[in-house]
Amino acid sequence: MLAVELSSFQLHSAPSVRPAAAALLNLAPDHLDWHGDFTAYAAAKERIWVGPDTVAIGNADDPEVAARLARAPGRQVSFTLVEPGPDQLGVVAGTLVDRAFGGGELAPAGDVRPAGPHNVANALAAAALARAGGMKPAAIAAGLREFVPDPHRNERVADIGGVGYVDDSKATNPHAAMASLTSYERVVWIAGGLLKGAPVDELVTRVAGRLAGAVLLGRDRATLAAAIARHAPNLPVTDVSRTDDGAMSEVVEAAAAMARPGDTVLLAPAAASMDMFRDYKARGDAFVAAVRALADP
Repeated sequence: MLAVELSSFQLHSAPSVRPAAAALLNLAPDHLDWHGDFTAYAAAKERIWVGPDTVAIGNADDPEVAARLARAPGRQVSFTLVEPGPDQLGVVAGTLVDRAFGGGELAPAGDVRPAGPHNVANALAAAALARAGGMKPAAIAAGLREFVPDPHRNERVADIGGVGYVDDSKATNPHAAMASLTSYERVVWIAGGLLKGAPVDELVTRVAGRLAGAVLLGRDRATLAAAIARHAPNLPVTDVSRTDDGAMSEVVEAAAAMARPGDTVLLAPAAASMDMFRDYKARGDAFVAAVRALADP
């Protein structure tokens, strides 16, 4: 059995895909520059459940996903961050629980890394896929306990002068950035890049109360700046216009100047990276290098 991640582009071009089980984690505007609009983007993602023999797994806490899961042709299983009902996985008293496949208690939520509610949801989705494939609860618990996250996913890089520096360069759209930002109480936000037509007003509105400042870079930084001006007009904002190799050093220095002990300087760009970097990994590497230079000038 293979575990495969499919993009909306791949699903659009592969209508014959028939997985044994398939999970949709969330659904928010992304890649609109390619798909044309949200309806087309969502339809591409929904194709992952196209087969009647596919166990359709979806996020019950995401209204867009839940509405589409209800019309999936195969068996419908969902996951939630609260106590699960029948045909659901969820969380009870800090423990991941399976009430869809009869697995009972699976693992402590505290074993999920990186920490944060969105990653607990990810773990529940992975557990649902594994249980649909017949994996035993003990194996799921061991997998979560031993899992080592890839770099650039809410990765804590350093603590300098009481300020935490976190690399979530993988947050390449507003929905991912929101999940990242809401994991921290007070944030100096590093954002910007290629928004690909995704709206950002809801993101800024939701996180405005957590922000201590923002440092913006990349091609679409003006769109983010305008949203901040509308929804957090008193927030200190630094605009970094340069695009050369030293740009991230300037960004990190500006963020450090805004931060106070207890704050988190968070790279959660809400945008793709290809305007300035090879990919999100290169952007994250540049952030890590700049933070380490700050720590050891």
